[in-house]
Parts: sequence; structure tokens; C-alpha cells
Amino acid sequence: MPGFELFGEEEKKQVNDVLETGVLMRYGFDGMRNGQWKAKEFESALSKRMHTKYTQLVSSGTAALTVALASAGIGTGDEVIMPTFTFVASFESILALGAVPILVDVDATLTLNPAAVEKAITPRTKVVMPVHMCGSMANLKALKTICDTHNLLLLEDACQAIGGSFEGKPLGSYGDLGCFSFDFVKTITSGEGGAVVTNNEKYYTNADHYSDHGHDHVGKDRGAEEHPFLGYNYRISELHAAVGIAQLERLDSFLERQKQYYTIFREALATIPEIVFREVPEGGVENYSFLSFFLPTQELAENAHKALGTEGVDACFYWFHNNWHYYRKWEHLTNQTSLGKLPKEVQEQLPDYTKSDFSLSDKWVGRNISCLIKLSWTTEEVKERAQKMVKALNRVLE
Repeated sequence: MPGFELFGEEEKKQVNDVLETGVLMRYGFDGMRNGQWKAKEFESALSKRMHTKYTQLVSSGTAALTVALASAGIGTGDEVIMPTFTFVASFESILALGAVPILVDVDATLTLNPAAVEKAITPRTKVVMPVHMCGSMANLKALKTICDTHNLLLLEDACQAIGGSFEGKPLGSYGDLGCFSFDFVKTITSGEGGAVVTNNEKYYTNADHYSDHGHDHVGKDRGAEEHPFLGYNYRISELHAAVGIAQLERLDSFLERQKQYYTIFREALATIPEIVFREVPEGGVENYSFLSFFLPTQELAENAHKALGTEGVDACFYWFHNNWHYYRKWEHLTNQTSLGKLPKEVQEQLPDYTKSDFSLSDKWVGRNISCLIKLSWTTEEVKERAQKMVKALNRVLE
């Protein structure tokens, strides 16, 4: 991770196909295309890969979350349960629809704690949204049972976990809806882009319309299309879709390399008794884009992170102090800071997160370090890096 490290002739050819037609937009201009429909081709390939009936491409992972929620009818005052450890896009997409993000603790999987989810459910709860951070998944079986019991939607944010699976199903396909990101630092990239996958025809039709100003896409004359409901512009371009096609074709080779490097790192760190690795639920297979592990204490984790940097080991993240990915630095959410006024329902329903107790999350995230797996490394570089990691960690743990 990420795919941009290995751009090549495959991506150039797909992009050149679009440039030769001159049609950069995914809709219309049929006569100029010479049969090139890159967005449709990418959607078909993704549906096949994800074992889902439908895929709707959009402009980003954030757009995918927003469109997925909107397509399922989520709106003002509805509550969406999400984890304390994720990217800010999770609550941004919820708030964009006037819905209310309900933060709950993570556990040793670094994703949603099912017990915390159950406790957070209210009559306004409509969605449980696990976020498969750093290439691994939540306990989806437990979460699905909760959703089935309480008649809730299960929306998988698999933006960081494409290629992983749970109980034999690709991540993103286990729930009612799944979302992916193809931005520049994801496992596969289209530069900017995202996708919603589902087996629900209604959700797909809504996503198709909503992501393009409500166009119903019926008939060949775009100007004559109807608008059954309001929508917004979350379209992907043909250029971005073209890059995505080539990258998706290379996904298996990316995953194979990530697993190879992940295994080298894990076997090296497994020699350190104090290191405990992230829990992967039974039936789950990571996409191996990160190696995540725990130190015995928060202080040791902070010192270990610094020691790794001193040893020249970059791309290792200590999320506890991270501005984008952990609740402690989300002041714009906590303070309800917006360019405009948030809906009254949001202001009234949003918990006072300055007083929330997320000590269970702190227990895990405060002791965690996640190390990125880069595709551009050689095997020798990985082995050398693993030795440096062991040296740095042992020095801290002496």
C-alpha cells in the first residue's frame, strides 16, 4: 500500500484510451466515445471482484459514505454508530446529511466493540458503521447479529481494507452496503475516487441517481432525463475510472506483496515477548496493508514510536495523538464548528464528547503502533527494516 507506487504501462494505456476519445465525463457524448465507457467497465469489474450485484462509482471515499447513507434514506436526526478510531470522513459524511454520529469504543481489533455498539442503540439508531481500519475488519458476525436483532443497517467502511475478507466474503460485501476509497494513498488508487457496493437494487438505484444531481439516467438524451429526487454531484470522471481499472487488475499482485512483507515483519516482531498483535476476528483475512501491534503500556508505545523514528524506520503511526484518525483531536466535531449552522436536531442530539468516557478505546489505541507496508520496497529492504524495528523495540523494552 499504496498502488501509486507501482504505476506503469497498464494505467497509461487505460488513460490514453480516454484521451483519444476526448470524452472525460462518464455520462453522455455517446457518439464520440468509440465504445469507451471506463466508469461502467470499472463498476462491472468491481461488482465481480466484490461478489455484489451492484456498484456505483463516485468521486471519493467520503462521497461513497455520503451516497451510501443517503441511498438508504438516512437523514436528519437519524443516529449512525461509528468507532472512535477512523478517519474524519466518517462523521463528516453523517453530518452532511443532518444525521448524528454516535461514537463508541473500539476493542483489540481496533474497530467497533460489539458490546459498546449494543449499549449505544436508541430508538433513533438506524445504522451501524464499522470502519475496517488499517486493512483489517471488525467482528462482522457479531455486528450483523446486532443489526438483525434491532432492524439496523450494517454499512461497511472498507476504504482501507480492499482485498480483505470475512467468512469468505470480500470486505464491503458482508453488510447491506460497502464503501471503498481509491484516493492516492489507498491499496489501489484512481487518484481520486470511491465506490458503493450493494446487493440491494433500491439502494443502488438511489445511489446512481443521487450521485448525479438526481438524474434518473433513463433514455439517451441527458437533457431529457427526469429528477425523481434531489441529488448532488459526486460523479467520478472517465480518467479516474480508467486508472482504477488498471489498478484493480493488479490488486492480487499488490496483496501478495503486502502479505509477503507483512509476514517478514510479523515473524521478526514475534520474537519479542512483550509484543501483542492486533486481533483479527475468526474467519477474517487482512489485506496486509499495515502491521498493527500493541506495547504493554501507553508510555512504552510512545517511546517505541520515537525509537523507531530514531532508527530510521518511517511510516509507523502512533494514532493516539493523530489529528485525523482518533477522537481526541476532533475538536471540530466536539465543538460543532461549521461554516454554517448544524441542523437543530444535530445540535440537540450530538453527545457532549468533551465528557464522554472512551477509556476502553484509549486502552487499545494508546498502546498501538501501526506500520505501513509499502509496495515499492525490495525484499532485502524489508528484512533490513525488520531488523531495525526489532532493535528499536528491544531497546525500549529493556
